[in-house]
Amino acid sequence: MIGRLTGTLAEKAPPQVLLDVGGVGYELDVPMSTFYNLPALGERLTLLTHLVVREDAHLLYGFGSAGERATFRQLIRIAGIGPRTALAILSGLSVSELAQAVSRQDNARLVKVPGIGKKTAERLLLELKDKLAPDLAGAAAVTSDAQADIVQALLALGYNEREAGAALKHLPPDIAVADGIKQALRALSR
Repeated sequence: MIGRLTGTLAEKAPPQVLLDVGGVGYELDVPMSTFYNLPALGERLTLLTHLVVREDAHLLYGFGSAGERATFRQLIRIAGIGPRTALAILSGLSVSELAQAVSRQDNARLVKVPGIGKKTAERLLLELKDKLAPDLAGAAAVTSDAQADIVQALLALGYNEREAGAALKHLPPDIAVADGIKQALRALSR
């Protein structure tokens, strides 16, 4: 529904930021990895978003990279892992650290994250074993706003993160969005 917001950073108080987009202030919860990389107040900021609609609230989560958002979405698909827990995991571990912990089946690393016990860590390792690493390989390749837009377009067209990431690897880093989408579609149709 809301995939990305670009505006002026109005307030920041961990883990929440207020982003002024055309006079409308959006409150977003962000992982600490994104929070530490925020610009100064009054600066322009773009965040990828994920909207969670509950019976009593609409909650917006913001991410500095497509890899963080993809990982967040993988985490909240796991039974017993809600958005707050997923945010805590991404605040305690970088995306690459989480991928390493999953590939090594290192539950001791996950237990160090506040709110994650031994059983939850074991469930995370089991559930993410075959899902996290392939998605991260594609999502981690995004390095610019244009590339993030290309990935979002491919996802909207029904491709998964891995396919979008693979197509992105074949594109020059400074390509325009429209040209990038065309070339990515050509690569994916082969």
